Amino acid sequence: MALNSINTNSGALVALQNLNQTNRDLNVAQSRVNTGLKISSAKDNGAIFAIASAQRAEMSALDSVKQSMQRGQSIVDVAMAAGETITSALTELKSLAVAIADAPAASDTLTKLNADFDAIVTEINSALRGAKFDGVNLFDANTAAVTVKSSTSGSFTVKAIGAETTAATMGLPAGTRTVAAVEAAINSFTGTLADLGTKSKSLDRQLTFTSKMQ
Repeated sequence: MALNSINTNSGALVALQNLNQTNRDLNVAQSRVNTGLKISSAKDNGAIFAIASAQRAEMSALDSVKQSMQRGQSIVDVAMAAGETITSALTELKSLAVAIADAPAASDTLTKLNADFDAIVTEINSALRGAKFDGVNLFDANTAAVTVKSSTSGSFTVKAIGAETTAATMGLPAGTRTVAAVEAAINSFTGTLADLGTKSKSLDRQLTFTSKMQ
């Protein structure tokens, strides 16, 4: 009777077991190469796979958080860009207001200065209305707070519920051309810009932190 069957040949049985183990190890290595993951399925290590799956989901969610914050940054940056234009216009208005106060009454000079003043006020209102990104303008009136995601469970307020910002609300209603009114507008608007700058820096910090978390 032949005794060379693997069922009765212990050497062949050991070799077969080693071959099977080698094939399993090769499959694991191939899976890691293909997926880039040490634990690519629950059967590799159930506990670690569960943790890794939760972390991958969190990382994906943080991508959305970063996109929301970047959108918030863009909204604020557009408002600040308009703000720089408006600040420059207000500075020019102050010079005009001084000249208007010094101009002879009912003179051509006064008429021209008043026209220049009114034109710049119109430019200010135009800049305020044009400071829009992705449908959001921080100078518009809003009945709900303008927020962006700051984490997977939290949000950051870019603008609380507030009224529209115009030259009039800053202290320059139509026909007002005094130095005092311009100075009040400058003080009012620089306060608005300071708040925007603070929020821009805060968004930068939170975005950096979120990137580190990932």
